[in-house]
Amino acid sequence: MKDDQTFFSFDHLVGKSQLFRDLIERIKVVAQYEVAVLIEGESGTGKELVARAIHYNSPRKDKEFVVINCSAFSDSLLESELFGYVKGSFTGAMAEKMGLFEVADQGTFFLDEIGDMSMALQVKILRVLQEGTFFKVGGTKPVKVNVRIVAATNRNLRQMIQEGKFREDLFYRINVVNLAIPPLRERKEDIEVLGEYILENIAKKNQDEKKVLSSEAVQILRRHDWPGNVRELENELEKAVIFSSDKKTITEVSLSPELLNLVQAQKMESLEDGDASFSLKEIKKKAMEKVERAVIRKGLEKTNWNKSACAKLLKISRVDLIRKIARYEIERS
Repeated sequence: MKDDQTFFSFDHLVGKSQLFRDLIERIKVVAQYEVAVLIEGESGTGKELVARAIHYNSPRKDKEFVVINCSAFSDSLLESELFGYVKGSFTGAMAEKMGLFEVADQGTFFLDEIGDMSMALQVKILRVLQEGTFFKVGGTKPVKVNVRIVAATNRNLRQMIQEGKFREDLFYRINVVNLAIPPLRERKEDIEVLGEYILENIAKKNQDEKKVLSSEAVQILRRHDWPGNVRELENELEKAVIFSSDKKTITEVSLSPELLNLVQAQKMESLEDGDASFSLKEIKKKAMEKVERAVIRKGLEKTNWNKSACAKLLKISRVDLIRKIARYEIERS
């Protein structure tokens, strides 16, 4: 099935950092040339979006863009998906099946997580790249295709070559041009524009008014290291939109208790390590949080842990109270 080409313009690769702008310029140049591309980056950095941008800005943009995640299949099933099979080649092969290489003919084939592919299948992929032909499972006639390969991995293929887990000749075939996507922790100046873009998409999906990030929320988002990268940021903002009591703004209290606790732990580690960036203002804020925690606990005890009554007593919404209880890990003794 073809994708909506308009969705994968460069406008959907969002970032203002120099690191990210340099990457976009490389993608624009690479897209125009008929070369294999290897995209390297951690999970959640947007490797598939980059692959789509390459395809839809290339001379093959009107042909098929086909995607397969090599880590999602067993070895035998992956071979059948890639190359197809002939009737009777194995139990259950009641009819001939076209493989994804045939589907991608004249277009672009995105091999995601190629580092998870077995050595045996790597040999067959190498044959397609070298000769432009392959055999279906159980077949004896070569099938000819013209496909541009874009591969991606979150693994260190060079190290895998040293360990005998990835073919060096295949590596050089797919790594004609290398695009390394920086993790979000290395481009934190992009978090605000990324966040606003994500919130816009969430609003469109839900047919709702777009919420904006408060400056305090942005500062908290920038303090987190985002091991799950953009995907983790998307999940966090999706939750914030759902649970925010403010109809227009994502504030600090809108963010998940899990994130706030992680950020707080990171700040305390910085203080213990003598990080001078841990300011007097932040220390004052920490003290205020301790007071707030004590007040909430006292309010809960006074209302016999009736959250609605406690929220009314403290003059905050019930949703905000529940989030603060979770954030401060307040439990009934």
